[in-house]
Amino acid sequence: MRRAKPVRGGAFGASETQIGFGYNRRFPPYGSKDAQALKLPPMPIDAVNANVKAQILAEALPYIRRFHDRTIVVKYGGNAMTEAHLKPGFARDVVMLKLVGMNPVIVHGGGPQIGDLLAKMGIQSEFRQGMRVTDERVMNVVEMVLGELNQEIVGLINQQGGKAVGLTGQDGAFIRARKLMVKSDNGGAPVDIGLVGEIERIDPELITLLDSRDFIPVIAPIGVGAEGEAYNINADLVAGKLAETLRAEKLVLMTNTSGVLDRDGKLLTGLTATEIEALFADGTIHGGMLPKIGSALEAVKNGVKSSHVIDGRVEHALLLEVLTNEGVGTMIRADGAPPRIGA
Repeated sequence: MRRAKPVRGGAFGASETQIGFGYNRRFPPYGSKDAQALKLPPMPIDAVNANVKAQILAEALPYIRRFHDRTIVVKYGGNAMTEAHLKPGFARDVVMLKLVGMNPVIVHGGGPQIGDLLAKMGIQSEFRQGMRVTDERVMNVVEMVLGELNQEIVGLINQQGGKAVGLTGQDGAFIRARKLMVKSDNGGAPVDIGLVGEIERIDPELITLLDSRDFIPVIAPIGVGAEGEAYNINADLVAGKLAETLRAEKLVLMTNTSGVLDRDGKLLTGLTATEIEALFADGTIHGGMLPKIGSALEAVKNGVKSSHVIDGRVEHALLLEVLTNEGVGTMIRADGAPPRIGA
């Protein structure tokens, strides 16, 4: 151990102590009499803001401890993915979760961007039960747009100091899919909507390997069929099934709504699986929210500790949901599971 060395004749004519590791008292602390004698300005600090920041950090500690080395699957979409001022914040949040010891896995959509490009090409978008009818022309556009978005997200995360790797389900054939047939509107035979897939199985080996090497997987929702054909798969469903397969701690779905709302438009912040099923049954959850909330529900029924539907329009929504008591959306948990810490 390096010993302190006395130094004679310091700045104030008295003996000082210079610590071997580089600390010395040549410049006295702010606020001391010696500092006042040198007319040093007071330290610029906003006590209120400092206190708030300290409280936020203290509040995050139990979550950091609880979720250390746990997997968090995030479906990235909505305004958070399209508004320029929100994109860097999302990337920083993901890197932050990785740096404090969690294992984020990102699944992204691209529906609005796909629709925009199809419109520019003069191809009309058609949907059946929330699923895009996908022929070969549309599938080419889907693959092109999702590929570009995947590279953009990887770049954003890497710019913030992370190590992101872009994938589709075709890489290593880790997402196996088959053709999805949807119910007819009139109750007749199932309808073929083209190259739209449903997941048969997910091989977790590739994602687990990347996690173990401190990489952040960024996944485009394209699966591969038995004959090597590509299938367009709903990103919410991919995120949900991936969370189940990885036995994730959390599934986080970023949306353009504040969460799950009741019939009066009031946010429901915490729901059990049974309560969600009741909202399905009475029609409170309907339309485009059906596959999203259905995926969240299936996840908690199949081993995921909790699912979260959050408002991606809020800056740093991901950190707020994972690391604070209140969160910024709806938390869905299995029946009998404990509520949010501090709730």
